[in-house]
Amino acid sequence: MPRPLVFAHRGASACEMENTLNAFKKAVELNADGIELDLQITRDDVPVVTHDLDLRRVTGRRRLVTNVSLAEIKRLRVGRPFTRRYSGQEMLTLDELIAWVEKNPIALNIELKESFIDNPFVLEIVINKCAHLPNVHYSSFFLEVLEQAKKINKHIETALIATRKLNWHQLKNLPYIDAIHANKTWYYKSEYLDACVIAKKKCRFYNITGDEEYLKNPHKAVVGWITDFPGRVRRIQKKDADH
Repeated sequence: MPRPLVFAHRGASACEMENTLNAFKKAVELNADGIELDLQITRDDVPVVTHDLDLRRVTGRRRLVTNVSLAEIKRLRVGRPFTRRYSGQEMLTLDELIAWVEKNPIALNIELKESFIDNPFVLEIVINKCAHLPNVHYSSFFLEVLEQAKKINKHIETALIATRKLNWHQLKNLPYIDAIHANKTWYYKSEYLDACVIAKKKCRFYNITGDEEYLKNPHKAVVGWITDFPGRVRRIQKKDADH
């Protein structure tokens, strides 16, 4: 069975500021197989790489990304408090991300955030722009976004991020969902893993730290780990493979 791919959560976010080019470069350096990243949409319908709808945590400015133009966002600096003024980076656009991935091939797990609800126009732009990349899948908490994504391109892979509302025993009734992404603390249990096998859905788990015993012998439903510590998880996989 192929080993689960290791996705760097928002890049190597334990080492660098999340969702920045430095975090993505560090993920490559640490031998991550892929990068998990987040997309939001600006006021002028440009997809940008950031997690929160509110820009305050990453830029220090209390503005909603949906109320700000790309030109305004490019004047901001992304970084941790007290350092962003001197060493902050520009927020990446989707186009800038794609240009980098074309030169540094790596799998992408693109999480479609809440600004994609009721915006099929930009969703279609994202899917079409990423269509030539060899290994991309789309995740979201929002079923309606993933259903719309499948209507745009039936060949893409979609992943629903699990919440407590999810009925794991009815996964077969979600034909536009190919995989489930879940918090390992609550959902790495035989009941849920076996339900994925029955429904023929893949599983990826997040909040992986590298301390989990099951990394050495993962359930057959698991195809990926999402982690802030990709180097640590890859070393565990390599050590296990060498034995």
